[in-house]
Amino acid sequence: MKILVTGGAGFIGSAVIRHIVQHTNDCVVNVDKLTYAGNLESLISVRDNKRYAFEQVDICDRSALNRILLEYKPDGIMHLAAESHVDRSIDGPGEFIQTNLVGTYTLLEAARTYWMTLDEKRKAAFRFHHISTDEVYGDLGEGSSHLFTETTAYDPSSPYSASKAGSDHLVRAWARTFGLPALITNCSNNYGPYHFPEKLIPLIILNALEGKSLPVYGEGTQIRDWLYVEDHARALYAVFTRGEPGATYNIGGHNEKQNIEVVKTICALLDELHPDSPVTPHVDLITHVADRPGHDVRYAIDASKIQQELGWMPQESFESGIRKTVQWYLNNLEWCRRVQDGSYRRERLGLTAEN
Repeated sequence: MKILVTGGAGFIGSAVIRHIVQHTNDCVVNVDKLTYAGNLESLISVRDNKRYAFEQVDICDRSALNRILLEYKPDGIMHLAAESHVDRSIDGPGEFIQTNLVGTYTLLEAARTYWMTLDEKRKAAFRFHHISTDEVYGDLGEGSSHLFTETTAYDPSSPYSASKAGSDHLVRAWARTFGLPALITNCSNNYGPYHFPEKLIPLIILNALEGKSLPVYGEGTQIRDWLYVEDHARALYAVFTRGEPGATYNIGGHNEKQNIEVVKTICALLDELHPDSPVTPHVDLITHVADRPGHDVRYAIDASKIQQELGWMPQESFESGIRKTVQWYLNNLEWCRRVQDGSYRRERLGLTAEN
């Protein structure tokens, strides 16, 4: 197959592309705007492969999308391009509306126009796979034993999750109204190699190595289900190639952890793997800061559908995955320095909702 991947220079997108190029015979066209969080260094291992191509294009640019679709003639689209950081969405919601809603609409229309030109066999085999988040479901609440399922009602809390919920609804509408063969996946918190340092795990690792404070929102009791990014990439490929058109699949790591527990685990691993840090034990650097406005208490995924229908399960436990992640950052500190282009210095974002 030839697969068009949007947002392929981002954290999850690059993992998907590496998986496809290294573990299948398929071809990939990477369409990415290369914003602050997109970095082609995450794709060095595949960039010279003949089955890989890159186009620097904004998904809001309809004419460029039309050109790419006609030139490369993909058999399907995996749509990962998105603004994805909750704190940034509090400071500046407009970019999230533009990329996540307008961009998804523009891509859907370009895809639909292209899909209509295909012969009946290729038309039937075509897939539009929209990759989304469990945050669209809102907050499970403290003390709840419930899990998000594919039929959980949407109740987004942040501008980010609202924009992703809206994009999910657009994809479902294009499937139902126009017959576009679309699939949606909603995943839990990803972590692993090549993660931009604004997110919790890489932020904690890099700050700890420099002896800086480790900011924990509130008491750190918020619970997230952690999914190793390479497990997620395998799941996405399984859904794209074998999922039922029109279906939704939740993807989770079966690893519910409080944020404070995640931070302390990283500290303990750094004590072991990098005892020469400026401050040890690293746990002494933990600093509790004002909580995020509207911060959801708990997310947790029921991933039984994808397991039963497609046979996917995560291979990494949190313990094995977080050790691999910490070790990767220790081995790739130069990558971390290069991808921070000066526009972000690990400062606190989204502190207030006043703007």
